[in-house]
Amino acid sequence: MLRYSGKRLLTAIPLLLVVPLLIFFLIDLSPGDPAVILAGENPTPERLAAIRESLQLDHNVFIRYLDWVGGVLQGDLGMSYISNQTVSDLLFRRMGTTMSLVLFAMVVAVLVGAILGTVASLRPGGIVDRAVNVIASIAIAIPAFWFGLVLVAIFAVSLRALPASGFSPLSEGFTPWIRHLVLPGIALGLLPAAEVTLQLRASLVQVLKSDYVLNARAKGLSPVSVVIKHGMKNALIPVATVLGIRVSEVLGGAVTIEIIYNMPGLGSMAVEAVQNRDIPVLLGFVLFTTVVVVLVNLVVDISYGYFNPKVRA
Repeated sequence: MLRYSGKRLLTAIPLLLVVPLLIFFLIDLSPGDPAVILAGENPTPERLAAIRESLQLDHNVFIRYLDWVGGVLQGDLGMSYISNQTVSDLLFRRMGTTMSLVLFAMVVAVLVGAILGTVASLRPGGIVDRAVNVIASIAIAIPAFWFGLVLVAIFAVSLRALPASGFSPLSEGFTPWIRHLVLPGIALGLLPAAEVTLQLRASLVQVLKSDYVLNARAKGLSPVSVVIKHGMKNALIPVATVLGIRVSEVLGGAVTIEIIYNMPGLGSMAVEAVQNRDIPVLLGFVLFTTVVVVLVNLVVDISYGYFNPKVRA
């Protein structure tokens, strides 16, 4: 298993190099100049040239990329053009909000998807199965930002049961932390929960028809034991794939949800970086999200090896 995991980790290294390089090219090709933003109103050509030289914006894009990679290898992600703070500090301060939100959304997706998917698979074609399919299909069609606004209108404005915006760090107490995560976490977890439900339901229906499951039932095992011990392990392989893909999309969706709920996370930081063309901060955000996605996919690949030993061969 360690050798299998090591191979998967090595294949992820090129991705960590290629994604930031693509971002460098896209930033270089996009309109706008960070020096103009920093120089203020009516800057002189000499002033703009001096800013570009100090930020090395007049260098070739490949040279800037290699300088950035060299700094990253030494633990230096650069300085923000706007706030003049290190990118590492900015990422560290915002990371807790975004990771709390993403973790809560994925927990919602797994719990809701596991319960509804399992219940629907027990009687394919029955009333419960059809109701779960309809609910999941509607959930897939609902945009996260719209659902987030509906949750705010009902639970924050009308019922005043939960806060409408902001974030409370876990260090200030579990209750305020979880109260600020419930509404945005449910809004963000709605789509992955629906997809996990449909994927798990489809996988379990197929697995529960297999010979070894029928044999287990013939031995007199309880329905719960058949589903949990014999059916769930094989049915979870495609579900793990869905979760691995959805983590990257949830990270992207967190940008919108953080803006709606006024949460000081990495998503809102990235939007501000794009608006201000704060290139080091944007690159730091891209590197962080790429590392998270790579690690999640590594966990998914390792889970394949656990659920199906043939994959490790």
